[in-house]
Amino acid sequence: MVALDRMFTALADPTRRRIVSRLAQGTATVSELVQCFELTQPTISSHLKVLERSGLISRSRVAQTRPCKLEPEALDALDAWLGDLRSVYRANYERLDQVLEDLKTQEETKSDEAP
Repeated sequence: MVALDRMFTALADPTRRRIVSRLAQGTATVSELVQCFELTQPTISSHLKVLERSGLISRSRVAQTRPCKLEPEALDALDAWLGDLRSVYRANYERLDQVLEDLKTQEETKSDEAP
């Protein structure tokens, strides 16, 4: 759960969410991200450090550049957690639908029995 906490903390910032969205389109260097977001290099680097510590992205070194890419395993972990949550709330809604259907049936039965 600690890893998920770090990921959600990282994604709490709108700029980091935008960076993740950009990286979903493919790898990008720090300088490419600076141009995309019109932020300073230190600001982008700071956001990237948070994303990297959370496990959402990784950075490699190619010559003088530091390409960044999304880490599919981290996204899979987020997706799995959200999937579990979806299952729970779907089950709750299905139970609620059944309760409402039962109440409707009871009301119809009462009105059919009434003189």
